[in-house]
Amino acid sequence: MSDFPRKVRPKIGQSAFRAWFRAVDSFPTPFPEEYMPTKTTDPKASAKKAADKPAAKKAAGSKPNALQQPLQPSKELAAIVGSNPLPRGEVVSKMWDYIKKNNLQNPENKREIIADDKLKPIFGKPKVTMFEMNKHLAQHLK
Repeated sequence: MSDFPRKVRPKIGQSAFRAWFRAVDSFPTPFPEEYMPTKTTDPKASAKKAADKPAAKKAAGSKPNALQQPLQPSKELAAIVGSNPLPRGEVVSKMWDYIKKNNLQNPENKREIIADDKLKPIFGKPKVTMFEMNKHLAQHLK
């Protein structure tokens, strides 16, 4: 059981409540002030903290993770993103560049992508949501 009383307002008169509140408020806080997080507005302090941290170095022979591994796009996808192997993130980024450049987002629902002649073979249907797009892209990357 805790040493601190529960901070619940008792059903008593106003003066008794004030006395009770002063008594409860005078108990020490569970966390002393020096442990409480504070925000600093000093940009030098955040830069100093960043400089104090050692930079994480990768081993020379480390393998890239699944998102960084270059994948070969299919012929249909290569028409949009290029035929060279690309990491999955760059493929998605180039797809969004193509979609925005050709104004293929539904103006009423920006989550929907309206497929043009190049995108229909990739998506397999005239409209897809942005969440479905990644599922369809995965089928065209090896």
